[in-house]
Amino acid sequence: MTVRHPIAIYYEQEHWFRPLLAELDRRGHPHVRLDPRGHTFDPAETSSPYSLVFNRMSPSAYLRGGVQGMFFTLAYLAHLERLGVPVVNGLTAFTFETSKARQLTLLESLGLAYPAACVVNHPSQVARAAASLRFPVVVKANVGGSGAGIVRFDTPADLARAADEGRLDFGVDHTALVQEFVPARGGHIIRVETLGGRFLYAIKVYTTGDTFNLCPADICQRSDGVELQRSACPIDAPKTGLKVEAFTPPDEVIADCEAIMQAAGIDVGGIEYMIDDRDGRTVYYDVNALSNFVADAVNVVGFDPFAKLVDFLELTARTPGHVHVPVHRFPAGADMADWDAAI
Repeated sequence: MTVRHPIAIYYEQEHWFRPLLAELDRRGHPHVRLDPRGHTFDPAETSSPYSLVFNRMSPSAYLRGGVQGMFFTLAYLAHLERLGVPVVNGLTAFTFETSKARQLTLLESLGLAYPAACVVNHPSQVARAAASLRFPVVVKANVGGSGAGIVRFDTPADLARAADEGRLDFGVDHTALVQEFVPARGGHIIRVETLGGRFLYAIKVYTTGDTFNLCPADICQRSDGVELQRSACPIDAPKTGLKVEAFTPPDEVIADCEAIMQAAGIDVGGIEYMIDDRDGRTVYYDVNALSNFVADAVNVVGFDPFAKLVDFLELTARTPGHVHVPVHRFPAGADMADWDAAI
């Protein structure tokens, strides 16, 4: 397949997308790399040099000196939308990616359970926000990513003391969630990955309890002890101790995840959920438009999701607008012919 213009990959984290770029290189597909940390656009332009823009901007960019790219991206995506450029994970998706509060509002609108929470914009409000919640609670920045700034508090006194001492980090937009800490039944959470608004695969991630960063690309081992190749990590990256195994969620959970992604306009993303060990409820707690596929995916889920992703990008580049498969779930072993047939 050929296209007149290259695909643009818009990203700032150098390690996470090496497998994607390698797959594009392997196919010889024309592409350019755009860095949100130093970028410009002309609002008066009437066309774009790109057949498609794949937005991979991270809400955790401020941790790597990239805060200037985060809010710039909102304007740039609106500009591309006006020009009619196909964008994977476009403006609507990015507004959900950069607001945990909006994610909870979306879950509420869909009638889906999530850990009870209140949204606050000043430390003086956290005690009031936590009054109706069960402890322990966590305080998490509205614009987060990679577990950044999430702190657990076991008692109301601990939380009030942190607020009084100025130890709460509300992040770059000075907004945060005060949310119940949910004990995960079985010591694991489930991460569901979607592509084109449809289920792609799911994994169980066994947590250590020491971190809120459950990036699947950082996972070191399968649950049976087999070491995984972390191709999206620096060579000297420390091992996280996380373990993983493939998992197939119940049909109703898959349907919930697809509904979330389609309502949020997220073309490529992941959703994390768990079973609340206190009452057995399924609770959804993270909607992630900057989804990193699991390390050594062939060894975990049996296929290479980056190949599926590039299939999707190629098809979207030659198809007007977004490609959300309207009827059929995209099967793990499918190829380009299946995408063509599905639309």
